Amino acid sequence: MTLLAHILTGLVVVLSVPLLVAVSVFALQILAHAFGGKTVAPEEFPGTGARGPLAVLVPAHDEEAGIEHTLAQLIPQLAPGDRVLVVADNCSDATADRARAMGVEVVERFHADRGKGFALAFGMDHLRANPPAAVVVVDADCVLEPGSLEALMFELGRTGRPVQALYLMLAPPDAGLARRLAQFAWRVRNWARPGGWHRLGMPCQLMGTGMAFTWEMLRDAPLANASIVEDMKLGIDLAASGRAPVFCELAVVTSQFPDSAAASTTQRTRWEHGHLDMILREVPGMLRGALARGDGRLLGMALDLAVPPLALLAGLLCVDWLLAIAGWCLGANGTILAWPTALLAVFVATVLMAWVALGRDLVRLVELLSVPWYIAAKLPLYVRFFVRRQRDWVRTDRK
Repeated sequence: MTLLAHILTGLVVVLSVPLLVAVSVFALQILAHAFGGKTVAPEEFPGTGARGPLAVLVPAHDEEAGIEHTLAQLIPQLAPGDRVLVVADNCSDATADRARAMGVEVVERFHADRGKGFALAFGMDHLRANPPAAVVVVDADCVLEPGSLEALMFELGRTGRPVQALYLMLAPPDAGLARRLAQFAWRVRNWARPGGWHRLGMPCQLMGTGMAFTWEMLRDAPLANASIVEDMKLGIDLAASGRAPVFCELAVVTSQFPDSAAASTTQRTRWEHGHLDMILREVPGMLRGALARGDGRLLGMALDLAVPPLALLAGLLCVDWLLAIAGWCLGANGTILAWPTALLAVFVATVLMAWVALGRDLVRLVELLSVPWYIAAKLPLYVRFFVRRQRDWVRTDRK
């Protein structure tokens, strides 16, 4: 066996180990979601009528186009004593005026520090004068579906843990294939994976909107930061303190994909660069902490976080397989192909299973053949993570 074959064999082994973990977790989550039974809504949510008052915190930056629709869906779900606080953060439009016209409480913030985390911290400081029993965060460009607020409060009272609603991004019915594939990938990431993990008793990541906390959970949280994934970091911190978030599939919050390609790229870059940064910075410490304390929930959250975005995971699996083929052609033992081939096959089978469960209304089976081009189109995004990583929060333009 040549020296180059030895080197390629080593690379395949090194790459296959983390890929084995990622593919195993991914497959287990999809299997559990598909065969673990469905979430059944109770006839009513007992005990919610006796809950304390809550505050719905709505951070908003230049959201005049959609803030009224968001509030119109939210206000009918409030109980007596509940309140809505819109934080109009560095707005240059009529966001604040339109929110006030809906009859909700509005505070305005103007500061050089920009980012959703600063807006949330500002809103929490405003609430301290009369703190609610619970705080629900809903982004100004999202819609909390009817009954979702009640479901969040029921689950918060039942578990005593932060609660994350099912968060879905929607594409228009006439969307092109790339947008429909993105919607399918979003369902896998935000529905099938946390839903399956929940059926196995594991926690979920916080997703930034449709989140519920008791006042005590959020009161002293370090929210004032410009992190592009402040929600994910908050969930990790809460899990480390023994309060790992729980997924609530009965509560649903939705938003629309941006119309323009440039806005979609901005949005994807923020999410995926932030996710990859969290993997590198947080997963090793989470694993050490979970094993040292015997904390199964923290371990489950770390393993879930360690699964990279699906397009990147697919790309890495293909690279691993191609390296194995190259090594075999240069004289390496044929067994070098076993693990990469098996991992790639399991991944493809799992994606097909997810498509059967959640994607057939969006993407036809034959259209899945275009997935390699979809993955290839995202490669520059992952290259930029290493050469020009996005570190600052940038609002997604939806106009």
